[in-house]
Amino acid sequence: MANALSIGRGVVPAVVLAMIRGGERGSQLGAALDQVAVHLEQEADLVARVRQALTYPLVLAIAGVASVIVITTVVVPRFAAILADAGQQLPIATRLLLGASQLLAHFWIPLVAIIAVVIWTAIEWLRRPAGRKQLEETLLRLPFIGAVRQALATARVMRALGGMLRTGMPLLPALEAAREAAGDLAVSERLARARERVIQGAALAPALEREGAISPSALQLMIVGESSGRVAEMALNAGNLAAQEAERGLRTLVTALEPALVIAFGGLVAFTAAALLQAVYSLRPGP
Repeated sequence: MANALSIGRGVVPAVVLAMIRGGERGSQLGAALDQVAVHLEQEADLVARVRQALTYPLVLAIAGVASVIVITTVVVPRFAAILADAGQQLPIATRLLLGASQLLAHFWIPLVAIIAVVIWTAIEWLRRPAGRKQLEETLLRLPFIGAVRQALATARVMRALGGMLRTGMPLLPALEAAREAAGDLAVSERLARARERVIQGAALAPALEREGAISPSALQLMIVGESSGRVAEMALNAGNLAAQEAERGLRTLVTALEPALVIAFGGLVAFTAAALLQAVYSLRPGP
């Protein structure tokens, strides 16, 4: 069955194929398919929660950028024409605002071209495994964001690992296949190094700890599972715990991000309004 599904490369995830192969080897195909269904359901739920958490900040950011563009390209130029007829010295804030508006109005084509080139360059760089890995390593080192990313990867890896071990797959092939579920090249590389340590004779939990491959709370469960001979069960529990931690972390991140966006875009709008009002109040009637 696994060989038949592997014909359509990329259609069926590698971790799913690994689970099915493990079930076939251990004559537990039915149990393996149950684990596949649970894994896919949990993965879909995790992705849905992440998207739901990030939807509102994304909409808020788009609305804020659109508002700033409308103000600087439509509202400010009309005031500029009125203020130009006054022929008086304008406040510094107003001059800065008008300068930014004129720059955007006259050079928007080069600016758009530069932004497009930067975005295209970034996308091409991220398509390369080395570039993507470097970015993801950097994100993992960031405070708070790194913890959330590692928790998300840990949830995927531990759930996949526990599911494959339950189907009877040996530890080393299960570790190799679980890397496919990480969704993070940096975490996947750490898991590969941990697997090499296991091949050299190290225990699983110390190897994972040495490489920083999974979140600390999941590591504690793996230590308990390895000492009690319940690695598969503890791996699944570790995945569920990591998913809960990731969800809480995302909620906290979004809770902090939303007011930050409101303050940032509100500050821009307030600066624009203040600069225009200051210019209006500074106008003096001619002699």
